[in-house]
Amino acid sequence: MQTTSEGGKSSRLELELALGEQINALLSATRALSELSAAHFHADLQPAAFHIARWLYAFGPARPSAIAEAVGMDRSSTSTLIGKMRSLDLLDSSPAPDDRRSIIVGLSEQGRRRVAATLEERGKEFYARIQDWSEDDLARLTELLGRLTSDRST
Repeated sequence: MQTTSEGGKSSRLELELALGEQINALLSATRALSELSAAHFHADLQPAAFHIARWLYAFGPARPSAIAEAVGMDRSSTSTLIGKMRSLDLLDSSPAPDDRRSIIVGLSEQGRRRVAATLEERGKEFYARIQDWSEDDLARLTELLGRLTSDRST
């Protein structure tokens, strides 16, 4: 593929616009997969509840304020979702050992099972899309995405 034209800059601009379109398509596909995953996790919960559950699955029990910060939600919304998830027996809570007025929240056994099943289903969808890709293609995409998402300030 030729990357320059007589003007040079217009070809570069076209490539950058095409890249932007593909990134938007990737974000849209990711968002749609996240919505499906959230519905698979529990149909009676908002999608943000799955983000909380997935974070707890990866990092373990924590204070609601730490969860809110980690998933990028305000404390009030996080607290509401945690309450709903507790009422559905997806979360357990216990007093914080260093401050009995505070609680620590973690996934219940049912919550862990649901997250694991949802992640397995999500993985099947993702891997179905790349199953025919060569190892070279996977390595190249991984490298390029790493370059795109690296923190240039460090």
